[in-house]
Amino acid sequence: MNNDEKITEKKIMELLAQVNDPEVPVLSVIDLGIVREVKLNGEETEIVITPTYSGCPAMDVIQINIRKVLLEKGFKNVKITNTLSPAWTTDWMSGHAKEKLKAFGIAPPTIKQQVCHTELFHDGEAIQCPRCNSYNTRMISRFGSTACKALYQCNDCREPFDYFKCH
Repeated sequence: MNNDEKITEKKIMELLAQVNDPEVPVLSVIDLGIVREVKLNGEETEIVITPTYSGCPAMDVIQINIRKVLLEKGFKNVKITNTLSPAWTTDWMSGHAKEKLKAFGIAPPTIKQQVCHTELFHDGEAIQCPRCNSYNTRMISRFGSTACKALYQCNDCREPFDYFKCH
């Protein structure tokens, strides 16, 4: 970072918006909402992140890419801290992120159900096809291309698609 530039959380967040999720490359770590905090402690810059799943294999790559972007911009002492509490939720994703998912062909997470027993919605939850917008869809598998997605198929256009699961 240029000595004349004042380091701010906003500037760091702008840099982090360049770090994409390796599993869903149309989304940045900011879009996903996994960056929980930026701490400026003298010469140290700490980035606190929460994985979408506690065993998310993409987190190692995300940490490397966060560090790389900051080092390339002149930050010398970068600390990345993982926190599991509070647990990440799809509510932390921006509306823009959900639009990007749909445009990419992945059904974005639906609005969180307001019922205590989510089992009631297992077979009845309507997931919109990101290709033809039909709600006439069915789940093929609880797990799609990654653990954070389920595999669905549209009964109208017959196309399979991933659904970014709510949690």
